[in-house]
Amino acid sequence: MKHKLLSLIFVLTCLIGVAFAQNRQVSGKVTSEADGTPLGGVSVNLVGTSTATQTDASGNYSISVGENATLNFSYVGYTSKRVAVGTQTTINVSLTGSDQELDEILVVAYGTAKKSSFTGSASTVKSDVIENRSISSITKALDGAAPGVVSTLGTGQPGSNATVRVRGFGSINASSNPLYVVDGIPFDGDLNSINPNDVESLTILKDAAASTLYGSRAANGVVMITTKSGKNTNGKININFKANVGVNSRAVGRYDVMNSQEYLETVFQSYKNREIFLLGVSESEAGQNAVNKMKGTVDPIFGLNEQYNPYNVPVDQLFDLATGKINPNASLKWEDNWLDEVMANNPVRQEYQFDASGGSDKFKAMASMNYLKDQGLLKTTAFDRYSGRLNNEFTPVDWFKASLSGNFSKTSSNMLNATGSSTSNVWYSAEQMAPIYPIWERDADGGYVLDADGERLFDYGPNRASGAQQKFNSIAVLYDDRYFDFRDNAGVRSTIEFNTRDEKYGAFQGFALAFNLGTDYVSNAYTYYYNPYFGNAAGSGRLNKEWTKTFSYTFNQLLTYNRSFGLHNVDALIGHESYAFKFNLLSGQKTGFPFGGIFELAPGSSITGSDSYENNETLESYFSRVQYDYNNKYFLSGSFRTDGSSRFHEDIRWGNFWSLGGAWKISEEEFLQGNDWINSLTLKSSYGEQGNNGLLTASGSQAYYAWQAFYDLTYNNGNSNGAGVVSVENKKTSWEKNRNFNVGFDGRFLNDRLTVTFDWFSRKTSDMLLNRPLALSLGFDGYFDNIGDMENKGFDLSIGYDILKDNGVLWNVTAMGSKINNKVIKLTDENKEIIGGSSIIREGEAINSFYMARSAGVDPATGSQLYWVYDNKADETDLSKHYISSDKSKAAASRIIQGNRIPKISGSLSTNVAYKNFDFSMMTTYSIGGKIYDVIGYNYYNPLYIGNNFSREILRAWKQPGDITDVPRVQKEDTHTLTDRALVDASYFAIKNISIGYTFGFERFGLKSLRVFAQGDNLAIFSARKGLNPQYNFTGTTDYSYSPNKTIAAGVNVKF
Repeated sequence: MKHKLLSLIFVLTCLIGVAFAQNRQVSGKVTSEADGTPLGGVSVNLVGTSTATQTDASGNYSISVGENATLNFSYVGYTSKRVAVGTQTTINVSLTGSDQELDEILVVAYGTAKKSSFTGSASTVKSDVIENRSISSITKALDGAAPGVVSTLGTGQPGSNATVRVRGFGSINASSNPLYVVDGIPFDGDLNSINPNDVESLTILKDAAASTLYGSRAANGVVMITTKSGKNTNGKININFKANVGVNSRAVGRYDVMNSQEYLETVFQSYKNREIFLLGVSESEAGQNAVNKMKGTVDPIFGLNEQYNPYNVPVDQLFDLATGKINPNASLKWEDNWLDEVMANNPVRQEYQFDASGGSDKFKAMASMNYLKDQGLLKTTAFDRYSGRLNNEFTPVDWFKASLSGNFSKTSSNMLNATGSSTSNVWYSAEQMAPIYPIWERDADGGYVLDADGERLFDYGPNRASGAQQKFNSIAVLYDDRYFDFRDNAGVRSTIEFNTRDEKYGAFQGFALAFNLGTDYVSNAYTYYYNPYFGNAAGSGRLNKEWTKTFSYTFNQLLTYNRSFGLHNVDALIGHESYAFKFNLLSGQKTGFPFGGIFELAPGSSITGSDSYENNETLESYFSRVQYDYNNKYFLSGSFRTDGSSRFHEDIRWGNFWSLGGAWKISEEEFLQGNDWINSLTLKSSYGEQGNNGLLTASGSQAYYAWQAFYDLTYNNGNSNGAGVVSVENKKTSWEKNRNFNVGFDGRFLNDRLTVTFDWFSRKTSDMLLNRPLALSLGFDGYFDNIGDMENKGFDLSIGYDILKDNGVLWNVTAMGSKINNKVIKLTDENKEIIGGSSIIREGEAINSFYMARSAGVDPATGSQLYWVYDNKADETDLSKHYISSDKSKAAASRIIQGNRIPKISGSLSTNVAYKNFDFSMMTTYSIGGKIYDVIGYNYYNPLYIGNNFSREILRAWKQPGDITDVPRVQKEDTHTLTDRALVDASYFAIKNISIGYTFGFERFGLKSLRVFAQGDNLAIFSARKGLNPQYNFTGTTDYSYSPNKTIAAGVNVKF
């Protein structure tokens, strides 16, 4: 045996000797052609073999080659290059940057990754996409920009943020918002304080392999915001100036509502039908009775002495009592449009950006300043922002690097109340006001009533019908009420890194130790002022002032190891992170002001409210990640993080989160070599568990003390010493958990003209916080417990194709699509469903499904609304046991699930064209399927509240026996049970953005370039109903809110 072993060693030694006799070493250095910077991590492959190596941090490499050898040099972000070795022993190579390849650099948790080797799921939005948008918040750049990411238009309130969801709904009673990370540190500032022009890229981490390292805050995905930094320009300074000026208008049109004639004829019919169908009066008498009631003394529609009769004939002569039509000889004295009057005349949006950047191999810097003034659609509303940023990086020696970045912004807003059905909400009051009511006081002839200075007087409507906001004028609110919001944001990011990545450090080669500190500070000052003359605070006025302060810091220490051993590449990370958050609030409220226009509390005579409190949160974390690949072909990754959160009881404070991922770059296999149509193809899959500590209170605010009991001192302590218990403690309250599975591929085909990314995912949320009922005799309705389960399944797809990329012409198109199926798997044992208004959460159904009666049409004989009803709860889902009835109470008890807001598929279509100095881009978004409960549209259908305007669709209402229509008769005081008639198809198609520009070269004048451009945002939205905002929210309801903006702008961008 010993002799055989010696013989084998001898033979192997001879073979190795022969191999070395045939091969020789070739070495060299790889640099960037642009600035000569050494490129580390470049793959150097011996073509036709499996022999390969990588350059070190200094760009050096060494590889053994045989005769007639050819080397291939490839690196993400650069065009690959092949070099015939010949007799050379030293080959230095410079690589040229490739715009197409730059798309494949991903900013991920605590580092960067190559898309072709990344085992997780992520999408990147580049700066050119962001810069083509006229937006004040970076969140609005996400709409349509990445598959699996959806955002709402929300409101058009200047400076408002969009609400973002990544791959569906993460929870019922906890936050579904993604985690935002700015330059590697979780962000606690205002998102609208970030200047979009300062953003280099947005990377959305969508699965567990991509986001697990952020632990308990990453269950709903992560949005990585990377700001611009200085580059090595060999000491030259690049200066950029950009001016952008445009005009805002409504992106969503107004609902189709009635004019004065249509409105009064409908009101007459409503009163007349009441006489006939409710009181049993004959039709011949009903007409006159209707007129008498309309001009009577109890809630008269025309006010006192017909002061709100807009016609020049008395009410007794205004209607044809048989047909209900307006007297053809009558003419209008006025017809004011309240919504038009509250709107600003061509509000201007203007933005100015100045930045300078540059550096050397040792020092790089970028500084920027920005000013934005965005005037709102409502008169007097606006958003102003001053911001500045400074990013520095210092590398005096190759083993040390320090960076410091700072951002400051100062914003001010006059926003007003712009949601809900309060009369102080100008959108609500202006949209709902019946057209017969004048904005300004009118005399008997319809002329304006003037004050001593000759100015028009607002009509506050003390004698309007009860549904017409009596003693209120929405236009006057714009001038006499105020909602000021002043905010200061400051953020700092700093890094100190020691590294020994170069091979000259021997045993310590590949190591790096970094210390990162980030802080965010926000100071807010709110002023809510309600005038003493009319409206909600008539008689005394009301002023509320509120100050809040937020401060947080994140400090982490990262030890990384990156080393190649032949074809084996290892990248490891271990780290520790501390996070602390503090929030303070102080507020005061007074009434009893001597006159209007006072914005300080001192003159008020009565203290009607005061409050102060502090919230604190800390998070301690330890984490690690290992990534391995073999020959740039097979990839494995594993991540682990453990978090200890102050939100939970100390006994269960720590949670563990992990992920595993793998990828196979199948295009590197021999059996696909020489394939002309597959340029790159990577298969990947991952699985992991994340946490969600974003627990919410019943009011929707963050629950920083989720497990503790709460006590109310306000009432009990005011009468006797003591406190009332308002919630029960539960020391077992813990994280909600997300288990994520992802499988997909990334590919480039047809000479890199076609790119395809596909991911199928399954995301299951478990241990959701739900209210577990208690016996009412205990004095509580229940307590929160971790007991619910829910899942989201679906796919993300992105397809891009370069139609032209020759002869100076570039033209590409991109299509993105996402599909999500949501299902609630488990609720409490006591309650298998949670009903809230018009929606329901039920086991086996999608979250927030619509729950209402089913319309059976209109009775042709009587015009009554008909319903499908059932007698027993058990028959709800068995439609064969439903029957038709006009009984409203039965209908109210016969609700069924009527779909939900979730679309069948949603996404975007975009195109980019570049020809010589001309550039053009367009993005459209779409959503197919789903439903919306159109609250506004439904209220326009409701003739119950006389004084509100009506939809013109009511003109199709039933009027006489035999009429066939889907709109029941109008009848005052006749309420209808809510049915699926209030639901509207949620599908839409939107032209999101168009940008066109031309770049002039002015090198001889000292300019690098001058680009003039025009761009439009939210240019058109096509949906099932005029006036509907299909992107208002994710629950599928509408509200009387600030209309989204359409902005058309032009500008100039000068580079020095």
